[in-house]
Amino acid sequence: METVFMGLGLAADACAVSLSSGMIIKHIKINKALKIALFFGIFQALMLLIGWFIGLSFREILSQVDHWIAFGLLSFLGGKLIYESMQVENDDKPFNPLDFYNLLGLAIATSIDALAVGISLSVLKISILSAAGKVGLITFGICFVAVYIGHSFGDLFKNKVEIIGGLVLIFLGIKILFEHFGQ
Repeated sequence: METVFMGLGLAADACAVSLSSGMIIKHIKINKALKIALFFGIFQALMLLIGWFIGLSFREILSQVDHWIAFGLLSFLGGKLIYESMQVENDDKPFNPLDFYNLLGLAIATSIDALAVGISLSVLKISILSAAGKVGLITFGICFVAVYIGHSFGDLFKNKVEIIGGLVLIFLGIKILFEHFGQ
């Protein structure tokens, strides 16, 4: 049961980004929601496993910078989203949450906390494969639904969606910093 709660907690950031992504996507289809949910679910599980392996030898070093990495990635992507939303319509493509590199950056940034949790789990006697599987499935399910919920609200906000999405990403980065410094 602890793993389920851990999965819900770890999925929170990815859920917020999925909501924002759903707001931005113009024509939602199941394959788009699946792509986002799969990226986030796989990365949460993968980063938990990587953290567990890293934790066996580099626990102290990584715990000192993981929050800065997440903050930097989320702030950069959020700033990019806000900047692009304020540009006059031109030939440049707007921020696309389905773009491989954007989605990769978002998935990595939102799964940094899973890496940190994996590091801490390395000292416990748990089945890391089972934990990673549950976390990945929970994140996938939550993100899949969140894309559709975000898409429903996207029509309400029309042209301000990118600004809201960018602010959400930046605030997630700031939240990660505050959580780290609050410890």
